[in-house]
Amino acid sequence: MRSKIHCKLSLVFLSSLLFMTACTMSKQPIGNPESPYPPAEKPVVGDIYHLPTGVKVTAEQMHAATKDARIVYVGETHDNPAAHRQQLQVLRAMAKRYPGQVSLGMETFNANQQETLDQWIAGELNEKEFLKKSNWFSNWRMDYAYYREILDFAREERIPVVGLNATREMVKKVGRTALDALDEETRKQLPEFDLEDPYQLAMAEAIYADHSSGKAMLDGFLRIQTLWDETMAENIVRTMEDKGAEHRMVVMAGGNHVRYGFGIPRRVYRRLPTSYILIGSREIVIPEEKQDKQMNVDMPRFPMLPYDYLAYTEYESLPGERVKLGVRMKEEDGRVVVEAVVPHSTADEAGVLAGDIIISLNEILIEDSFDLVYEVNQRVSGDQVTLVVERNGEQLKLDVTFIPLPKTDAHGTRSHKK
Repeated sequence: MRSKIHCKLSLVFLSSLLFMTACTMSKQPIGNPESPYPPAEKPVVGDIYHLPTGVKVTAEQMHAATKDARIVYVGETHDNPAAHRQQLQVLRAMAKRYPGQVSLGMETFNANQQETLDQWIAGELNEKEFLKKSNWFSNWRMDYAYYREILDFAREERIPVVGLNATREMVKKVGRTALDALDEETRKQLPEFDLEDPYQLAMAEAIYADHSSGKAMLDGFLRIQTLWDETMAENIVRTMEDKGAEHRMVVMAGGNHVRYGFGIPRRVYRRLPTSYILIGSREIVIPEEKQDKQMNVDMPRFPMLPYDYLAYTEYESLPGERVKLGVRMKEEDGRVVVEAVVPHSTADEAGVLAGDIIISLNEILIEDSFDLVYEVNQRVSGDQVTLVVERNGEQLKLDVTFIPLPKTDAHGTRSHKK
């Protein structure tokens, strides 16, 4: 009799325990998983927080703590100089701690540009040659000034720079065609793919929430985002394995590839379980001229920290107001010909006309469109130069004062203008 009663009581106890466990599991987590220890005071520009503990730290304390990791991921806002200063500071600290044992992996470049990157680090190319040979303005399309100090430092310290990204050609193919419909040769070039990450899918859906492009466009975007992350992960792991167990890497990539860890970091860890740290920034001061740069995206709440360390910054602009000449141009018979001039632009105010052949800018010969793009990118608003053009067989000297390119109205366009 006693054993039967004991068995019955045990069943009752077990049932109660399962019920209580189920109730416990259904409870919402305490606090915010993305910020378990919110800052005790409102953050200001320059503050850095260790998000797992909520402790405010200095840059030096952060660098001291992160240097033990083999891979340090530093997310960026591509057009914020503050984000790139943070990246440079991390790279300096790692290079000082591990001289000769650190590589710099950059989303900015792809593997096809590796030879040019190696030549840059070896001192075999000047800046203009480097940008031209790497096709900077067509591959990345960002002002080189955002990255100049980082790449100059890597060159000075002979820190290898690794091109991590997928090529533009591969991105186009994957974005337009489902993976199983790609030709066999293209499929062979793909990295190992994981399209099932629920957090990346949620991010992709959030970004496309305001688009009416349909599921096909969403699927294409998800494939591209995954291609970027998987390709960069594969190139990171290849570099780490090639260089040995003592090697370290600083990875610089856009925030969406690093934040929360489900982009590049998780895909690297799947291939190579090793220590890593996530560092990022958040703009809390956004000037009026940068307001339109903000993405209007309602991101889901993720059940993990965005970064290990988070710096609060201002959304800065590069020094000096950036300018363009205000022409659409083409290369014809080895010469740069003006096809059209933007009304009220620098070129228009200087008297440049459609059909003009651009000969030189400040006595620097313009042999192709890259030469003109590069020289214009060295100028800011107010700079004055002499532009020589050929018109109807006669060379004319035009005095040029750079002014900001006028903003277009709802019917205007500024595509492909330099």
